[in-house]
Amino acid sequence: REPLVRKTSSSYRTFPESAGKRLDKEYLQSLHNKRLYLAAFAAVLGNFSFGFALVYPSPVIPALEAHPSPALRLDQHTASWFGSVFTLGAAAGGLSTMLLNDRLGRKLSIMFSALPSAVGYALMAGAQGIGMLLLGRVLTGYAGGMTAASIPVYLSEISHPGVRGMLGACPQIMAVLGSLVLYALGKYLRLVLDWRWLAVAGEVPVLTMIVLLCFMPNSPRFLLSQGKDDEALGSLCWLRGKDTDYGREYEQIKDSVRKQSRRVSCAEIKDPFIYKPILIAVGMRFLQQLSGVTCVLVYLQSIFKKTSVILKPEYDAALVGLVRLFSVAIAAVSMDKAGRKILLFVSAGVMLVSSLTMGLYIHFVPASQNSTIANKTLVSSANLPAEPTNYITLIPLLATMFFIMG
Repeated sequence: REPLVRKTSSSYRTFPESAGKRLDKEYLQSLHNKRLYLAAFAAVLGNFSFGFALVYPSPVIPALEAHPSPALRLDQHTASWFGSVFTLGAAAGGLSTMLLNDRLGRKLSIMFSALPSAVGYALMAGAQGIGMLLLGRVLTGYAGGMTAASIPVYLSEISHPGVRGMLGACPQIMAVLGSLVLYALGKYLRLVLDWRWLAVAGEVPVLTMIVLLCFMPNSPRFLLSQGKDDEALGSLCWLRGKDTDYGREYEQIKDSVRKQSRRVSCAEIKDPFIYKPILIAVGMRFLQQLSGVTCVLVYLQSIFKKTSVILKPEYDAALVGLVRLFSVAIAAVSMDKAGRKILLFVSAGVMLVSSLTMGLYIHFVPASQNSTIANKTLVSSANLPAEPTNYITLIPLLATMFFIMG
């Protein structure tokens, strides 16, 4: 059997072979990427905000569970809604972006996501009841779904083959970085300020993103698909530099858009060469979500509060965030060398072992024995040293680290 993508083809082919040869090395080396990187940075701030909003409940739920006001105090039922309602908004945002991407354009879709995000953070910052908290979570989730669906498309259309692989990894890296910043702020802001300031801090990347994107161009491919040839040429000139041979790339993109404008027939969709890769990709993504990775990230501090005792839950969450960032960086570097299939098998194996370990620990070690006080009582009654008992409680931390790494 031959693979769909041959190993000798190390770079992504931007344009069909019938449209002409790929851009040669001299052209790629002559490009000025500073403006391209600026446009990419402005866009992936949306992913940063998505990662920040996704794990927002992790440090906030423990604070709200002990809130003095009954109107804001979370119980087990409302805490589960506060953590999970984000995904409902994200699903709606992703579906709506399917239409907005083609009608408004990629850039305007990203900018439009700033509105529900800013309103959602404002609602959570000034919340007077649980209803405002839940509505804020839904709105930030809606914005996150929009950015997750539009930013990768925008990046792929403004980049060139020389940097497309690197820029393609930026959305995931920025989302992980946003989660890590949230964990860090959850530790330090909680010591000096109220939990509401975490929502205020979430407004910063959103506002920065929309200001920067005001000065960024639409993608040339989208402009060509709308018949705006002059604007597309100006956009490509801004991204590549005036003294480069961007006219050649412009003609290739134009020819590619023209050939891809025809509708795909039902007979073509029934071709196994087309529908099998789609089903495999969608199935893997679906199974990844069923693994519970989102739940673990959202309730990270709550999990460690009941299981780990050597480190405080805030430090445990920050460590997991660092491991997540490290694993994404490793995957981005090794993807082309090791291959996607091998990494997927390794990822699934690591997640399986770590999930089983965590499940067995929770099953055999009662929650009442997972606290520092309970362990001290248990140890003193048996006249055993405290260190072995404490080290056993590192199992949930290590299992979660490897699970997130996978």
